[in-house]
Amino acid sequence: MEDPRESAHFWQAGHLGGLELLSARYIDHRFAPHVHDGYAIAVVEAGAERFRHRGVDHLAPAGSLAVINPDEVHTGSKGHDDGWRYRVFYPETSQIRGLMDELELPQGGMPTFSSSVYRDADLVQTFLALHRLVEGEASALQQQTAWREALLALFRRHAQLPKPGEPGRESRAILLAKDLLRERLAEPPSLEELAAAVNLSPFHFARTFRRATGMPPHAWLKQQRLDQARALLKAGCTPANTAAQLGFSDQSHLTRQFKQAYGVGPGEYRNACARSFKTL
Repeated sequence: MEDPRESAHFWQAGHLGGLELLSARYIDHRFAPHVHDGYAIAVVEAGAERFRHRGVDHLAPAGSLAVINPDEVHTGSKGHDDGWRYRVFYPETSQIRGLMDELELPQGGMPTFSSSVYRDADLVQTFLALHRLVEGEASALQQQTAWREALLALFRRHAQLPKPGEPGRESRAILLAKDLLRERLAEPPSLEELAAAVNLSPFHFARTFRRATGMPPHAWLKQQRLDQARALLKAGCTPANTAAQLGFSDQSHLTRQFKQAYGVGPGEYRNACARSFKTL
C-alpha cells in the first residue's frame, strides 16, 4: 500500500517547448533501474535520495543537484528516513541541441556530466527558482529567459562538450539487435534468436550487449516499451490500449512498470500531456 504522504505532480511546460517536469515527495517509492532518452536534472529540496548510477551508489541530500546523462542506467530510493522531496527537469536531447547555437556553446556533441551529484548552492537555487517559476503563472518571456540562463550556467560550470563520436563506437551486432528488439516490442525474440541474428553465441552476445548498453537485453527491451508507452500516451492513447499494443500482460502491469521508472502512473502522465497540449 502506498504511503499517503507521498505525492507526485507531472506536467509539461507549454512555453518551453513541452519540457517535462516533475515535483514529488517520495518515502518508500523505489525507482527500478531505467534510463531516460534525454537528461534528468533534479533539485533535492528536502531529505535525501539514494541512487545507483554508473555502478556506484550516490547520495543526493537536500540542497544538491543530481544530473543524469541520456541513456544512463540509474535507480532511485530514499536516502533519509523521511524520504525525499525534489523537483526534476527532463529536457529531451533535441531540445538541448536546439539551444546549443543560441547559447553560443561549442558544437561537436551533446553536453555530458562526469559527476552525478553537484553541491553548487547558487546553481541549486537557480534551478529551484526556475522550477517554481514554470509551475506558477510567469509569462512566457520570463520562463524562456530563466530556462536559458539556468542551462547556460549549468553547462559552463559542470558540462563537458565531447568531440564528435567516431563511427563504429557501437558494434554493428548491437545496432542490429536493437533494431530487431524495437521491431518486436510486443513479441520479442529469444536470446538465442537475437544471438543467431547477429552471428554471436548467446552468452557472448548477452555480455557484449550489457557492456554496450549498461543493461541486459530484457531490461533494454523493457525500457524501449516504456519509452514507446510514453509516446503513445502523449498522443492520447489510453493506458489499456497502450498496454495491449506493447505486449504488457495487462494495464496493471504497465502501471507498475511505468511508475517504477517515471514516478507517476500512465493515466496521470497522459492527462498531464493532454492538459499541456490544450495550453500550447
